[in-house]
Amino acid sequence: MEWEAVIGLEVHVQVKTKTKIFCSCKNEFGSEPNSNVCPVCLGLPGVLPVFNEKVLEAAVLAGLGLNCSIARYTKFDRKNYFYPDLPKAYQISQYDMPICVNGHLDIVVNGEGKKIGITRIHMEEDAGKLIHGQGMSLVDYNRTGVPLLEIVSEPDMRSPDEAYEYLTVLKQIIQYLGVSDCDMEKGSLRCDANVSVRKKGDEKFGVKTEIKNLNSFKAVKSALEFEIKRQIKAIEDGQRIVQETRLWDSDKLVTVSMRSKEEAHDYRYFPEPDLLPIVIEDSYIDSIKEMLPELPKERMSRMQKDYNITEYDASVLCQEKALADLYEEAAKGVEDKKKLANMFISILLQQLNDKQLSVGELSVSPKDLGEICSMWAGGKINNIALQTALKESIERGNSPADVVKEKGLLQVQDSSQLEEFAKEAIEANPKVVEDYRAGKKNAVMFLVGQVMKASRGKANPQKVKEILESLLSS
Repeated sequence: MEWEAVIGLEVHVQVKTKTKIFCSCKNEFGSEPNSNVCPVCLGLPGVLPVFNEKVLEAAVLAGLGLNCSIARYTKFDRKNYFYPDLPKAYQISQYDMPICVNGHLDIVVNGEGKKIGITRIHMEEDAGKLIHGQGMSLVDYNRTGVPLLEIVSEPDMRSPDEAYEYLTVLKQIIQYLGVSDCDMEKGSLRCDANVSVRKKGDEKFGVKTEIKNLNSFKAVKSALEFEIKRQIKAIEDGQRIVQETRLWDSDKLVTVSMRSKEEAHDYRYFPEPDLLPIVIEDSYIDSIKEMLPELPKERMSRMQKDYNITEYDASVLCQEKALADLYEEAAKGVEDKKKLANMFISILLQQLNDKQLSVGELSVSPKDLGEICSMWAGGKINNIALQTALKESIERGNSPADVVKEKGLLQVQDSSQLEEFAKEAIEANPKVVEDYRAGKKNAVMFLVGQVMKASRGKANPQKVKEILESLLSS
């Protein structure tokens, strides 16, 4: 029997604003616990919320970037429930009139394109953060009142790979829009997954479970893979799937039951009485449209044409807006844009990854990156020298070209000197020369290595190979 999964994702992104959604407290990660709080976000009696219009701007921007319809009339609601991290015992959210509806984004998995529907995007405030340990639980209310956008997908994904790609594309778009930094380590992007299974060809959905505690895209994929197998095995063994919330255990790589959801929780939503409904004019939406940046898909297509790079190159360079910006700035001073793409993808990204640095933490300027690439493309330095120069400049913050000068990494360009090195290598290795003349043409690479050693890595390998072949054939 063939089974298929039905997957929908609920993604919360923290909006990148200076202040919280309903008060003037800082929206800032990493502050001392309970230092960014006030009577409003602590829910003290007698206080009133004041809506931060920058959150509305971000919500409309996200909606337009994700092909949604923008509501002309929207309102806030109270979602009532008690939990220690929610000081008011209710959350200001949106229920039946969200700001954005009926959107979609496009993904490609295994070479096949697919459109994933987006049911809604709504604005709400975040709750605080519970910290458990040493036999007690503490609560930090700094996060309380931080603006969130909840982005709810349609149940259109049929595999963990599709879910992973959906999250990747969604994160890209949100970052390009400048709505959020989407840093999962800081909690500014969080995801819950809803999954069920059914016989292939069935129209009716199976009983779903919700998976929480997913702190990376890899965790989402792994949790879905496990849960799909668990549900299929349970059904085939004659068991009944229970609607419940499950937690992902990243150590044991299993989902575990957290609480039953056999009956939907009654949050007793009602319109927020302290905030007026929001009426949005067409002129306001038009003004937000003018703020829309070039999105990843369009940027990839343009960069392929402008810089004569491959689709793969463009996809890697555009995976992060800061990286694409850095490349395009560096490309202004470089003739061979393809070489620059190779340098970024094969060397620069690897070195940043090794040092666990983000693109934003790179202290080397785009101009300096362009200069070292031009030296490499022009044959002034070889691959080893390029890697050394970039590594040193990332560590020390100086120019890669300065590293080349300091360490004497410029390639030997003098043909007569290279020829002397080549003759010495030929004389010292008669057996290799014999093999080459007997038809083993790859033997020349051993001689190239000897010349590179003699020149302390400063020779141009291609030029050395040409000189050797000329000498060996004469």
